[in-house]
Amino acid sequence: MATAEVFALFPTPVMRVAGVLDADRVRALREGLLGDAALANHRSEDLQHTRILEPDDHPELLQDLARRVGPHLVELGSLLFGESMQWGIKEMWVNAMQAGGRQALHNHANCFISGVLYLSDCDASANTVFMRHLGGRDFVFANTHAQAAVGPFNADKWIGPQPAEGDLLLFPSYLLHEVPVNRGGPRVTLAFNAIPQRLDAWGYSISFSS
Repeated sequence: MATAEVFALFPTPVMRVAGVLDADRVRALREGLLGDAALANHRSEDLQHTRILEPDDHPELLQDLARRVGPHLVELGSLLFGESMQWGIKEMWVNAMQAGGRQALHNHANCFISGVLYLSDCDASANTVFMRHLGGRDFVFANTHAQAAVGPFNADKWIGPQPAEGDLLLFPSYLLHEVPVNRGGPRVTLAFNAIPQRLDAWGYSISFSS
């Protein structure tokens, strides 16, 4: 009898780290940073951001955060690039979303790993959603109807695991993602982008520094 095998070619890693920060550290970040979230999102009036935070803005809070996130960046980076390298957080900012707010579909440029640290619980309606890239190498025709099963090989989107306060989500920065309309309470996150110290392609290397 013939035996069939199915291979998942070129999978994309997304990492969830549950409870990377305890309740006291989450509270300290929220109380220390949330008051600066005064920049209105240009597509949703119920979403505000801080400016890009500098390391010296809140040195104890942000340096402690970087130390706790660092090992997980190294781990995901080793999956993406095949080597354990030193990583640094390039920029970070806080997002404060009220009921009715949403974050439009986007990705992050000039970086390699992006992260979302949840500084509050998140209503299921406003979970982070990842979308298949538009204009890729997919079939032009689709088979989409009530009886069609949706799986990892034909889905257009993937909804991340339900996060809790203190959880961390890491993903390659090129992934398109969005936050649907928030039907629950306030949603507070700290987002960041990270870069490795250097990349080497058979002796042709590029280094990144701040």
